[in-house]
Amino acid sequence: MAHTILLLLLLFHQVREIKALQVIGGNTTVVQDGKAVLPCILIETQESLTQISWQRKTREKPRNNNFYTILPTTGPQFFNGEDKRFTFIGDFKGNNGTLLLSNVTLMDEGIYTCIFTLFPSGSHKTEIPLNVLVPPVTSLESNTPTVGDDEVSFATCTAAVSRPPAEVKWITGTLGEKVRVTTSPTQYANGTTTTVSSLVGVPTIEINNQSVPCVVTSAALSEEKTLPFTIQVHFPPVEVNIVKTSPNTFECEAKANPPANFTWRRSGESLSQSSVRVDGAKLHFLSWTPDLNGLYECEARNQHGKNNHKLYIEVVVVKGCCVAGWILFGLLLSLIVMWGFYKFYKSGLLQRMVESVRGHQSVPTSSNSPAHALGPVEVQD
Repeated sequence: MAHTILLLLLLFHQVREIKALQVIGGNTTVVQDGKAVLPCILIETQESLTQISWQRKTREKPRNNNFYTILPTTGPQFFNGEDKRFTFIGDFKGNNGTLLLSNVTLMDEGIYTCIFTLFPSGSHKTEIPLNVLVPPVTSLESNTPTVGDDEVSFATCTAAVSRPPAEVKWITGTLGEKVRVTTSPTQYANGTTTTVSSLVGVPTIEINNQSVPCVVTSAALSEEKTLPFTIQVHFPPVEVNIVKTSPNTFECEAKANPPANFTWRRSGESLSQSSVRVDGAKLHFLSWTPDLNGLYECEARNQHGKNNHKLYIEVVVVKGCCVAGWILFGLLLSLIVMWGFYKFYKSGLLQRMVESVRGHQSVPTSSNSPAHALGPVEVQD
């Protein structure tokens, strides 16, 4: 009877111990090529730990199998082949069976089972799901259409073999309805997805050189990835103009893609190398003589077409040397006269002459005049 009671007490103690102890794990998510911690800790027990074991069921190994064990005497060891990517980072005495998996691949994704073997209660385990994120491989392929009326693809942005599927979008800015986006995903058996997005529109001059970056967003990326893109539309030269950039230089300008090459011609005559010089789009006049009079033409050309603009030059010769000489003579003569007058004034001759003239114009008093007679009277001419 006493033996039976003792056995019941022992069983009751073990049941209560089993209900109290816990094996704590948790879900783990890691980006491919990163490091994953597989947590496994035993708590709330006073029993003796005899062994920690690990099993796995992954994409690469779909059948559950033992692959790792930790013993108090020999430490960690592999089963069914060594995989040095696994490292025991726990503490056997502390009931910590945590593993570290480095260089994680998508084939490592699956369920990992941590098992603690105790005496006398036996085995206690928990499952740790490992989720692997795969960052997208991004690329952008562009096209360069020629201006036209039919819709074409300007560029294709691809986010390949990502998990989960990546989001691909275009920042169209002010283009509005001038462009549109088409997107198509392709899913593979391993759970990855390739997303292809195309930027489509009618190639016009107005949308040429517009910046429309492609932005890829994924849970497997620490930040969104931007792929720069500028729309390129080829078209022949338009808006050809000739502008005067200096007193002796004219420059030809044109809007074209690719940029135009320029050719200068003179209508009916060749360009004289002694009078003019051509430097790409610029026409320099080295001198101004009447023989330069005439019609000059600038032609802008690329592989898609050509256009031109004309300039009429007329050189009028003015006998500027004679006019300038007389002007200079007049100025010099004025200066001489002013200088002579100044010297004459400074000598006092001018004042004495004025006084002399005034003396001749005075009327003398009569001897019969009273003593209070008036002084000199000025006579008007």
